[in-house]
Amino acid sequence: MTVTRMDNVGIVVENLDGAIAFFTELGLVVEGRTLISGEWSGGVTGLHGQQVEIAMLRTPDGHGRIELSRFEAPAVVSDHRMAPVNSFGYLRVMFTVNDLDDTLMRLEPYGAAVLDKVVNYRDIYRLCYVRGPEGVLIGLAEQIGADETRADPDLRSR
Repeated sequence: MTVTRMDNVGIVVENLDGAIAFFTELGLVVEGRTLISGEWSGGVTGLHGQQVEIAMLRTPDGHGRIELSRFEAPAVVSDHRMAPVNSFGYLRVMFTVNDLDDTLMRLEPYGAAVLDKVVNYRDIYRLCYVRGPEGVLIGLAEQIGADETRADPDLRSR
């Protein structure tokens, strides 16, 4: 086996403080925040001369992480935050929550808005997509029944 774990998902934002506030309200915990620059960092990303402030946040169970990045240099060259869900590239990050209604109420002051509606998937999950900080697409799921998705032919890897 080559992969041992998924370390994090990176999201580039304009307002790092606002994004941190949103994700900490969702329940993530800030692990650290720092400015990244230097030859080594440009060697990784291919953006030589970059200066980027990052914040690493982890899920309460410690298994998932989000890396929020705000580029000071070079300037951001494209923006696909408001792309519809059938666009190429990053789609969304999905989080399981204890109480979907409470979570939506707590995230509303941070600009979160449900894309269409909260749906019931086979009495297993209540699901919705919201636009989070700066329009980033976030999926939220509340488990309400037995999780049989591993046996579900609609969700199984092919």
